[in-house]
Amino acid sequence: MKLLVKIGGTLLESEKSLDALAAQLQALLDGGHRVVVVHGGGKRLSRYLANLDHESEFRNGLRVTPPETLDAVLRVLAGSVNRRLVAALQKAGARAVGLTGIDAGIAQAVQMDPALGAVGKVESVDAALLELLTGQGYLPAVACIAGGAGGAIFNVNADQMAAACARGFAADRVIFLTDVGGVLDARQARIPTLTAARAEELIASGVARGGMEAKLRAAMAAAGGGIERVAIVSGAEPEILARVLAGEDAGTTLLP
Repeated sequence: MKLLVKIGGTLLESEKSLDALAAQLQALLDGGHRVVVVHGGGKRLSRYLANLDHESEFRNGLRVTPPETLDAVLRVLAGSVNRRLVAALQKAGARAVGLTGIDAGIAQAVQMDPALGAVGKVESVDAALLELLTGQGYLPAVACIAGGAGGAIFNVNADQMAAACARGFAADRVIFLTDVGGVLDARQARIPTLTAARAEELIASGVARGGMEAKLRAAMAAAGGGIERVAIVSGAEPEILARVLAGEDAGTTLLP
């Protein structure tokens, strides 16, 4: 089975969490699955920018990225976060390869909105390198940075990057690992299954906002792009990847 796993930046903060997820991903490889990982790193990036006396600004869950912060995005997401993840995956036994969407033209983007700066919207994915690597048993770990026309570089929301790569890679399943137990309703109760129409209602009513709005929109894009099953689950739960693949009722499943 071809799987795409998106790891939220919060889950990459502690070595314990990182090691646990790395072991689970290695277990998927041992089970014969072809796996691609896409990751964020927003919390570490916010701290890095704060140390430079730069206050992070978000609009609809997207980080405003003026030109003067793009270098920080590269240093943190493609640098420290990606390297730490790759090291943890190799520690678990995986032949992990650290990448960005720029490498081999995996993800090509255009500017989403001038008001957001260098925030990109992925327009095309060339999954040839992902196919090559996963076909040989390697585990690509892709940071959420994309290329563009004329050598442009874009900061892409990690959930949107995951959805785009999943479609390009023709993944059978997509699992969004986050720091909450799924999508919650207005009473903070977990919603086991979710249609696109219901997801739009949650966004319109303001129940799903900020980062969850961006995540839901990305999950809907994946579910509407021919992906067999899309799940949003807590990455802190033990053996969550195996449990989701086994069909256990965990988190929220997006209905196609």
